[in-house]
Amino acid sequence: MLSLSAQPLKWLLVICQVVWFTGCVNLTYYAQAVGGHMDLLHRSKPISTIIADPDVDHQLRNSLARVVILRDFASRELKLPDNKSYTSYADLQRPYAVWNVFASPELSVELKKWCFIKAGCVGYRGFFSQAKAESYAEKLKDEGYDTYVGGIRAYSTLGWFNDPILNTFIGSPETDLARLIFHELAHQVVYVPGDTVFNESFATAVEHEGVTRWFKSNGSVSEQIEFNARHEMETVFTELVLDYRKRLQVVFSLDISDVEKRIAKAQIFDDLREVYLQIKAIQPEFNRYETWFKQQPNNARLATVAIYTQLLPAFQVLLEQQNGDMNQFFNVVKDISKLSKEERSFVLQAVAQARVGRGMSDGSSELID
Repeated sequence: MLSLSAQPLKWLLVICQVVWFTGCVNLTYYAQAVGGHMDLLHRSKPISTIIADPDVDHQLRNSLARVVILRDFASRELKLPDNKSYTSYADLQRPYAVWNVFASPELSVELKKWCFIKAGCVGYRGFFSQAKAESYAEKLKDEGYDTYVGGIRAYSTLGWFNDPILNTFIGSPETDLARLIFHELAHQVVYVPGDTVFNESFATAVEHEGVTRWFKSNGSVSEQIEFNARHEMETVFTELVLDYRKRLQVVFSLDISDVEKRIAKAQIFDDLREVYLQIKAIQPEFNRYETWFKQQPNNARLATVAIYTQLLPAFQVLLEQQNGDMNQFFNVVKDISKLSKEERSFVLQAVAQARVGRGMSDGSSELID
């Protein structure tokens, strides 16, 4: 571990370059990023040490023991980095690791970008303090932005540091714990500065594949059924949100007045809420999204869903084309990542469209944004 007192400049530069939601924007923001990440690292203890402690909480010991198995599975079966990440544990004594601020112009579905040294331009700005995140979001709201503050249970330093397991997610169901570990480790395999949708869609594809394989080899039949049902429900939610985001995009592109756009925007969100209620009436389990809909959806909230899923179908097809071989899949994605953003988009959209064609031929369909 680096010492801040011995190497302050190196710490500042590394944090600015590595923590993908932060950057050299101003000294105050810079300081909270450094201080927050240092605190996280200082709280970290090896999982093996905690498990060996006879006085440690029984539930925590069992959860960490499960992490050890998941971590081994990630490297062995998914070919994810075999390093020290997620081999330590830190209790931050708060519900989230960071809070990300998302913002979109009032009449646009695109997220505001913040540009940083290592991460490039990303569509969110992170804070280790909820109060500071909400204060910053209020300032953006006063400037006319639609804003959303999301609590984030984990983040990746892209392999620059040994990311620990955190109290913010250790108590999650096994499925969620596995998804998070697989997702964050995927960021260490491929990360394209400035292309959040590419990065998150790729990591989500790895996460989905990882959990599917995990339950095939470790889960019970009932757990697999529950996982499949939840995955189908998430697909319905995602497609619903992306559909209405497209509708907003069409309205915002029309040659009409801003007043007319605002009226149409309000109607679209009302329609989205109504469709949600209709789905929930048929599928009561869809109630799990009630909190999301209770917090009035806006451009920023819809955009955050698109970040994680917009290119997901394309990455899933790429994995299928490699017959599920993770090493080959990673190599293909690395090759694509070296292309320009326009070339990457063209290649992935072509792959996704090929999937749509196959789906139409067998009576199924896919939503591609």
